Amino acid sequence: MKVGIDSYCYHRFFGEVYAQQRAPTKRMTLEDFLARAHVLGVDGVSLESCFITRRDDAGYLASVKDSLDTYGFDRVYAWGHPDGLQGGGNREEYDDMIRSLAHAEAIGARVMRIVGSSLMFRFEDHQRQIARLVVQLREAVKAAADRDIKLAIENHIDFTAKEILQLIEEVGSPHLGVNFDTGNFARLLDDPIKGMELLAKHTLATHIKDLRVNPAAAVDDWFFLSTTPVGHGFIDNLRLARLLKQADYQGFLAMELDFLHPDFGEEEDAAVAESVRALRAISAVVERESPAAAAVG
Repeated sequence: MKVGIDSYCYHRFFGEVYAQQRAPTKRMTLEDFLARAHVLGVDGVSLESCFITRRDDAGYLASVKDSLDTYGFDRVYAWGHPDGLQGGGNREEYDDMIRSLAHAEAIGARVMRIVGSSLMFRFEDHQRQIARLVVQLREAVKAAADRDIKLAIENHIDFTAKEILQLIEEVGSPHLGVNFDTGNFARLLDDPIKGMELLAKHTLATHIKDLRVNPAAAVDDWFFLSTTPVGHGFIDNLRLARLLKQADYQGFLAMELDFLHPDFGEEEDAAVAESVRALRAISAVVERESPAAAAVG
């Protein structure tokens, strides 16, 4: 299985610093991120559109595609941070999402991560949100199909796995699947293993998180379960990867950090490097266990 990185791991260095964090002493550009991903030897990158400052510049996007091709990266164009379609209640964001299909196409991405809602709306009626989103996404998948792009809706600390499955089934298009975040279901007290059993066949992209309780946070803080390097938390990402392999998942395992656990300081780059090593080890185990590998052996 392929291994990758989502650019959100470096959100502080792209200028998004949470109130509980310090600003870094240096900034990062998209080019810096791609160069670092190349040094780490990953297979793919998920690029958060909010950190692509010149996304309406066709010439610039062409240069980004050239870099991605030169590095040999698989790629996902990640639209929607932080609140996306706001539970189907924001038409301006919907229009921006549709415009972003051209940006995804320009960098050669065949999958575009989208955000339907967020933790900001998690206490609002879920069925009303889903009903609005189904209407919007039945329209959106037609525009995506015209560009041969698939939309991957992320579980964004908003909906449970059963609700994500409901949304996908009600839209009923091969151009809509899920960007499965292995940590965000846990933040809703929804078991990610059971979620993957429901959603593996619909998974088009991933965010591979690991989580640990943050004793410095209040229980109702969204980062009470803070991210750690893969392998240092309680998420069974090996089992999740096995389920993806069984479902013939064709994307990559894109590790993601958001609020790094205080045990790891503000050392995102070290956490990313350690996570990449851990994901390579997971990939090796899953590949060894695959029926094709057994047949060759």
